[in-house]
Amino acid sequence: MPRYAPNKMPASAKRRYFELIRQGHKGAAAARMVGVSTSCGSLWFLDAGGVLIPDPSPISPRFLTQDDRIAIADGLHADQDLKLIAGVIGKSFQTVYREVKRNGKPDGRYQPWWAHNEALRRRQRPKPGKIAARVELAAVVRTKLTGKWSPQQIARYLVRSHPDDPTMQVCAETIYLALFAGALGKKEGRLRTGRCRRKRHRRGVAEPNKIKNMRPIARRPMTVLNRQEPGHWEGDRATRSCTSLSGTRPSSPQFCTRPASGRPGSAGSTSPAPASTTWC
Repeated sequence: MPRYAPNKMPASAKRRYFELIRQGHKGAAAARMVGVSTSCGSLWFLDAGGVLIPDPSPISPRFLTQDDRIAIADGLHADQDLKLIAGVIGKSFQTVYREVKRNGKPDGRYQPWWAHNEALRRRQRPKPGKIAARVELAAVVRTKLTGKWSPQQIARYLVRSHPDDPTMQVCAETIYLALFAGALGKKEGRLRTGRCRRKRHRRGVAEPNKIKNMRPIARRPMTVLNRQEPGHWEGDRATRSCTSLSGTRPSSPQFCTRPASGRPGSAGSTSPAPASTTWC
């Protein structure tokens, strides 16, 4: 397997090589089309990460393109200042500074195709959460939650116990998201307050679809619960399609019946209502 070594080929040849790779050409064919050997093209491909993610159309002008990253790499190779490089590509100094720090290779070099590949990989959605992707991190968070630790305490503990390992550090909001998504389990992954949903902390803002001055049903008067007044029999009217309600309400001393035709006392009724019957 070829190892990294600087070469004399211009950046335009590398740019054309990776364009051909993204278009679907084989490595040997792309190397032959740009005029380099297969081993040289293989070296470029491995140095870029060994895989190329499809490059979609630019989302916004504030995002760095592949050409911007090539200009940053050329400026760093010429020992130029980051502010000068930012002025050349038309971006802010903070953008270039974050790009070099975030997308540099583990050995400290800034490789533009590696950096562009990493940016495209992080942009992909949906992606798994940090806690769900690392078993060790999930185990530590689950153990601390079982010990009645809050997410803020766990986040500070992870920073103290793993100062040099960013993969073992998460913020409190990440822990909350994993909790509410069920990524930590039903029994172990619980807050010490017992809540399974996020609690709103807004003050002075009315909740949507809420009736003003609403009284709960538990505060109904006892006369309604006991049905002591005729007007409280909402569902037991004589107009229901039932032959008899006798015995269905033990608390009621009366019963309701339906005559053979029509309502009692109406024009279509052949017999008047019984004197002992109370129509509710």
